[in-house]
Amino acid sequence: MKRRDFFLASGAAALAPLGMRAAELTADGVLVPARKVPVLAEAEVVVCGGGTAGIAAACCAAKHGAKVLLLERWPSLGGMATNALVNIWHTSDRRKQVIFGFVQEAIERAGGFMQRYPDFPRRYETHKFDPEGMRVVFWQLLRERGVRVLCNVTAVESVVEGGQVCAVLVDTKTGRKAVRGKIFIDATGDGDVAANAGLPFDFGRVGDGRVQGMTMMFELRGADQAVARATPREQVARVLALMQEQRDAGKFPPFNEGHAASYLRSGATGLYNMCPAAGNPLNEEELTQLSEEARGHVYQYRDLWRRELPAFAKAEIVQMGHGLGIRESRRIRGLKMLDGQMVIKAAKQPDAIGHGFWMIDIHDPKGTGYTTHSDHKPGQWLEPGQSYHLPLGICLNAQLANLAVVGRCASTTHEGCASVRLQSHGMVMGQGVGTCAALALRSGTQMSLVDIKKLQATLRSDGVYLEDVPAAALAT
Repeated sequence: MKRRDFFLASGAAALAPLGMRAAELTADGVLVPARKVPVLAEAEVVVCGGGTAGIAAACCAAKHGAKVLLLERWPSLGGMATNALVNIWHTSDRRKQVIFGFVQEAIERAGGFMQRYPDFPRRYETHKFDPEGMRVVFWQLLRERGVRVLCNVTAVESVVEGGQVCAVLVDTKTGRKAVRGKIFIDATGDGDVAANAGLPFDFGRVGDGRVQGMTMMFELRGADQAVARATPREQVARVLALMQEQRDAGKFPPFNEGHAASYLRSGATGLYNMCPAAGNPLNEEELTQLSEEARGHVYQYRDLWRRELPAFAKAEIVQMGHGLGIRESRRIRGLKMLDGQMVIKAAKQPDAIGHGFWMIDIHDPKGTGYTTHSDHKPGQWLEPGQSYHLPLGICLNAQLANLAVVGRCASTTHEGCASVRLQSHGMVMGQGVGTCAALALRSGTQMSLVDIKKLQATLRSDGVYLEDVPAAALAT
């Protein structure tokens, strides 16, 4: 017997539970024998993904009486907001605040962990926060609403029966377990639960199928801001030109030029958003390589700045994101699809659950760091004071009535995703869908058949800004 065969045979016999037959190897896979998967937990509403959209969905479903379970793959809550250090929220249409509801509740509960920008509300970006503190705030909000939370578990398989999702299978330290529920909300960002359940999805832009670029956020401290402000602009320009020259020669990593210039002129202490990465976020090996390369790129920035700019002579990298900040992957096809024209034309929807306003902000899928945010071209930005509606239909689908999606995996085009992917927009979807799920349970109906007028009235009573809804939504 070959050593490999002996290991497989003896290992299978030693590790298999009593009464379970060993797996069978085939030329192109492994046949796993049928077995009973024990139930780990069950709830009325199961939210898969503990990022900001999932937290909003879980809290708002629980607020309206649902028994809710939240599953999260990482050891802590917050998703991109905390684990990837993406620490800015957007609530303004550049004239007034238009996102309230659960987002505002989280802002107020954050206390000193949250800061509002002094020029509020003249920019889309209105608040920045301490990612570490927000982990605690999110946990407190969930506990107060009675949401059961399980971290360190990943939903790996969706179990569908009779046109309904009846369970998701999760991997735990003690083996694979089942989580049962009546309604499931996919807040994984990548649409994992929906895709595993067989729902159709889109991926990437038309033409080459590439998704938006990612970013490795990092925190820099120790730069002398007074020296940075006194540094002649010509000297900063020379350093930026050196970075560009070495980058173009393949000796220096790519970077977001506009952000880099701003950071070097200010000597800012805090989180830097300038280190791009591009690839397929659904390919684990590729994502691993991209993450580790980006970490190395961050130190290349720091080392050059230390050499070339006195203000950065003592600069240190304090931390980086646990993972890359991902902007786009699967987009699950829903009852509706939000596209770029609906964004730019501030389209209003009868099934609105809130407002969005971000421009079509596409980070170069090839990883240069360039973003259309800096173009200010017609057809990319909404006029100040304008916003579009986020419709419930981009979160629901025609195949599985008890499964909804929230966050960047909602039903959009590549361009629509470039606007709706913001955390604040995802939280609006989370609140709308979580509330809808609770109302569906209470009335014994499907989410798509919930009285939209009643849902909208409930959202307004919970503080959601919801204006200019077409009259068709008021029909009985």
